[in-house]
Amino acid sequence: MAEKKQTLPRVLVVGPPTCFATLQPLYSHKFHFIHFEPYALSLSLQNFLHHHCPFSIPAILCSSNYSLSAHLLRLLPDLRLVVTTSAGTDHIDLRECRRRGIQVAAAGHLFSQDVADMAVALLIDVMRKISAADRCLRTHNLNNTPWDLFTFGSKLSGKRIGIIGLGSVGMEVAKRLGSFGCIILYNSKHKKATVSYPFYSSVVELATNCDALVVCCALNEQTKHIINREVILALGKGRFIVNVGRGGLIDEKQLVKCLREGEIGGAALDVFENEPYVPEELRAMNNVVLSPHCAAFTAESLMNLCELVAGNLEAFFLNKPLITPVMLPE
Repeated sequence: MAEKKQTLPRVLVVGPPTCFATLQPLYSHKFHFIHFEPYALSLSLQNFLHHHCPFSIPAILCSSNYSLSAHLLRLLPDLRLVVTTSAGTDHIDLRECRRRGIQVAAAGHLFSQDVADMAVALLIDVMRKISAADRCLRTHNLNNTPWDLFTFGSKLSGKRIGIIGLGSVGMEVAKRLGSFGCIILYNSKHKKATVSYPFYSSVVELATNCDALVVCCALNEQTKHIINREVILALGKGRFIVNVGRGGLIDEKQLVKCLREGEIGGAALDVFENEPYVPEELRAMNNVVLSPHCAAFTAESLMNLCELVAGNLEAFFLNKPLITPVMLPE
């Protein structure tokens, strides 16, 4: 059995991705998974490779929780494929991959509907104060206190919602919010010829004309801190921000400051700037809804993800086109 395993295509698994516990028993007969878990082993990847992998590694499987810098990629001279279980690729040095001729595969649009569902759920939660109401009932003795003293939430129907990033997730968010009678406005890298929603090239101008912002664009050099203090102040008091993209899209320090000063009504966040760290100030605020970067996690999508990951690995080792290739920058 050990000899057969050594003949299988080698895949270095770093992290590991959340789906790996399901993936491994399903596909260990096809791939030799070499598991590197930095938090458990207290080893650098360099030391791990030196002691445990004295042979070539052609493929890596990772998630967004593990950064593949140019330095780490250079530790693997025979690497030719990176498969990430995330839709985003900001944790991978794509320029180094292009330079080295390393192919990259991601989750593509697999999670778009799930993330859109979560975005709308978070928006409803923070506007209607669902989590705050739940905490109120669980932590306060309301037997002798009128329930109607709980502060009013905000209605969603008919509100002007600005979507930042009208890609696959943003379009799904727009569709769902349209069912609530919301007015959709958007900012994106380019104006979309196929939609009639009003386009704003300026995020500040978009925020000025919205009751809430839903952030779901990709994180890159151009979009880092796309939500800064100016945008938050333009959004204004009594209005809301939802982030299901990446934590770095929002200047978290400025968000905390504006929330503390009452400059906006609330925020609902599935992602954070320095994960897994979540600022204590955010955890203490009653007008903030927090979620542990799980917008994409559903039981149905987990099985689909395992099939997609295995399909990309299989395609690579059979010299076939990847199922969900990532376009690498020039």
